[in-house]
Amino acid sequence: MPKIAILDDYTNAALSSADWTILPDNYGIKVFNDNLIEPCALVERLREFDVVCAMRERTPFPATVFESLPNLKLFITTGMRNAAVDVSAANKNGITVCGTSGSGMSTPEQTWALLQACARNIVHDAVMMRDGKWQTEIGVELFGRTLGLLGLGRIGGRVAEYAKAFGMNIIAWSQNLSKERCDECGVTLVSKEELFEKSDFLSIHLVLSGRSRGLVSAENLAQMKNSAFLINTSRGPIVDEKALLKSLKEKEIKGAGIDVFGIEPLPTESELRKLDNVLLTPHTGYFTEESYEIFHQQIIENILCWHDGKPIRRLT
Repeated sequence: MPKIAILDDYTNAALSSADWTILPDNYGIKVFNDNLIEPCALVERLREFDVVCAMRERTPFPATVFESLPNLKLFITTGMRNAAVDVSAANKNGITVCGTSGSGMSTPEQTWALLQACARNIVHDAVMMRDGKWQTEIGVELFGRTLGLLGLGRIGGRVAEYAKAFGMNIIAWSQNLSKERCDECGVTLVSKEELFEKSDFLSIHLVLSGRSRGLVSAENLAQMKNSAFLINTSRGPIVDEKALLKSLKEKEIKGAGIDVFGIEPLPTESELRKLDNVLLTPHTGYFTEESYEIFHQQIIENILCWHDGKPIRRLT
């Protein structure tokens, strides 16, 4: 009987997000609700499985893991890229790798939720109200403020649309960003230096790669206004986390809204958890009912097509 492992289903939502009963009767499914990343332990857990379904970038799959799983035939990741998975190594070991699409709305909406919550002290005020207090921090309006977008792809473009509705000035920069793309989105193209110097809110929308890792440096953070906020719903390692921690501690910027981290889940002892000028969410930019339905419906489609010898959404 082919065995399917569903990994990192923290909220136990995978089986209720799609109709798994349409798989052939001889398929067995095992759901894991914890996060296991130590390679030897991961190999021991997955040794007997033919199919592994991974939530994007929750569990690393280096070459050594794929080389140690001789029974594994199909690996599926949510999303069409996964920086934590050595896809080339999987392919070299005869493992078919497939991906899924996702919701185009979930991450932009999370970005805007963090931005507004930072601007108006939403979490702080909610806590103060529960403590019996009243009006302890003053917020800022978005109208007329400058939103800087580090990246203007599909997600960054959607965030720009939201900003227009709030009457914000919008500027953008990335390494390959063109004036044509900026004109298409109604955004002003600036230099990297200008992006950090002029933004009241700076939001990151880049794919994590060798070129983007550490792209937001201590020097860049020092260029920001002390009244500015940094928003990151992209990937944690794009920002120098030590430099960000220092900037927040020393109030070099006013605050941050962060959904992504260099180590996930964020360690309980992380100093970021102790700061009162940072709003943290547990990588929930994609974590919606709609996204989960798309992910798991397409995972099932991938399994069925692979079962029929015609895999779809292959990653190489």
